[in-house]
Amino acid sequence: MWTRADLKARAKMTLKGHYWTAFVASLVVALVSGGGGSSSGGAAGSEFGSAAETMPPEYAAGFAIGIIIAAAAGLAVAIFLGSVLEVGARRYFTSACCRHYDLGNLGFAFKQGRYGNVVKVQLIRGIKEFLWFLVFIIPGIIKGYAWCLVPYILADNPHLDHKRALQLSDQMTMGHKFEIFVLELSFIGWYLLGALCCGVGVAFVNPYHDSTMAELYMQLRHEALQRGDTTMEELCLSYN
Repeated sequence: MWTRADLKARAKMTLKGHYWTAFVASLVVALVSGGGGSSSGGAAGSEFGSAAETMPPEYAAGFAIGIIIAAAAGLAVAIFLGSVLEVGARRYFTSACCRHYDLGNLGFAFKQGRYGNVVKVQLIRGIKEFLWFLVFIIPGIIKGYAWCLVPYILADNPHLDHKRALQLSDQMTMGHKFEIFVLELSFIGWYLLGALCCGVGVAFVNPYHDSTMAELYMQLRHEALQRGDTTMEELCLSYN
């Protein structure tokens, strides 16, 4: 059985001497997926709203279309680039747990026919989570935690179909969802501290968070292998 203290202690050991490579891995994903822009999004939305109110009517339609196009472009980047880089980053962090530090893992899902399936699985996962959240908020949050390990599973085997990836993540997180919620909650203090520096400090907390979550996956993967929920072959793991 894992504890938050154990996972965080392991994460600190993993980051020791390799913090900056982990920082790059976390930063790349945050930038591409828009993870680092949430605090500025509200301000940007307010500026757009103010601009629309003061804009001549003949330009308002074009302005609205421009916003829609920009939002669509951002969504496309998140789906076709961000989701794939996320899998590569998870592979970087799980490999780092075994003291293999290779930023080349960021491009892992772009290679050897992996890209299409990774995009498909990540997109289906995102749509399913959105629909669950849209209809039932609390069950939607639960599903989010149930499927939170999908990128890590794809980082092990990028060829798994979406049904199996979602099922395996659900099995791995069964009985652990509340503990994972509390684990995520335990980083709030760090993120609030990082936000005090105009939000920039958040980027320096991400490697610690990402490394801890990778340690969680490694633990839950080990337990799943012991239970027989999956196999070394299915996850493309070596016996060495």
